[in-house]
Amino acid sequence: MITDLNLPEIVESESQLDALLTRPSDALVDFIANREGDLIILGIAGKMGVSLGHLAVRAIERAGVRKTVYGVARFSRPESQEQLESIGVKTIQCDLLNRAAVAQLPQIKNVLFMVGRKFGTAGAASLTWAMNTIVPANVTEHFRQSSIVAFSTGCVYPLVRIGSAPNERVAPEPIGEYAQSCLGRERVFEYGSRAYGTPVCLYRLNYSIDLRYGVLHDIAEKIQCDEPVDLGVPAFNVIWQGDANTQALMCLGHCSSPANILNVTGPETLTTKDVAEQLGQWMGMPVRFTGKPSDLSYLSDSARATALFGAPSVAAEQLIRWQAHWSMMGGRSLGKPTHFTVTDGSY
Repeated sequence: MITDLNLPEIVESESQLDALLTRPSDALVDFIANREGDLIILGIAGKMGVSLGHLAVRAIERAGVRKTVYGVARFSRPESQEQLESIGVKTIQCDLLNRAAVAQLPQIKNVLFMVGRKFGTAGAASLTWAMNTIVPANVTEHFRQSSIVAFSTGCVYPLVRIGSAPNERVAPEPIGEYAQSCLGRERVFEYGSRAYGTPVCLYRLNYSIDLRYGVLHDIAEKIQCDEPVDLGVPAFNVIWQGDANTQALMCLGHCSSPANILNVTGPETLTTKDVAEQLGQWMGMPVRFTGKPSDLSYLSDSARATALFGAPSVAAEQLIRWQAHWSMMGGRSLGKPTHFTVTDGSY
């Protein structure tokens, strides 16, 4: 990972935040230098996609190789397309639910699949299922000769007690239609991998931290607004988004048929109460709590990813300090809460 990075004590601006998120590690630069083919990121306009595209471009530049990073989305907000073009990503507007439109996409060797729908499922479950299963079917058929890293979620695992985080051998037990559709997405990619021999890596992520959104952002916001922090979910895992994106790119080297599965998150299990108290101390604000802690949380064992890629470059303690300062200085929020306290699968 980014072992040569001198981390700042605080993050003071969006430009500094984006620079940190998209600085490629030496290991990633070496990987990109030796990886054949261009890259295409499907669903690039989401929360993580822009920084993933920028990271890939910067890694290519540092590696001194000639590769193109393509970014595909509907681009309902033109400014996101303009931003991507300005950092060197070649954008393609495409509705990935449209099979004929997907068939017109260029054949690219390295595919990162970030398409998915979560929030709003409770009111439109059929659209969630379509996005999370039909789109993968279109993609696996068109990119059958490629390697595919397919973003997924730790929500496919059962809820567990602290100390018993599931590894990749634990059987899925998704709760609710969103998580069930995410397992459906995985099954479609698994089918494509077996049917076509396509190398696939199922990238089970939870939870990515960017300071503008994420679990730490949500807790800090509660404290800043003098609202009680819900203890209903007692624990969680997090990973710096720069590390999550670095691992996503390097997972291209760990695709296989049948599909490989990899949990991606930080090695620390954080308790909601301890994190809230630490944030409160750094923010200089009192913390109030509500809700009775349950015994169960969504947790993941990321030991395999750590063995492959090394420990994340930014530890949870550093992320907490960064988040506290970011929130107190009025740093921008994306206004997209994670709803990490939801355990009944209703989003």
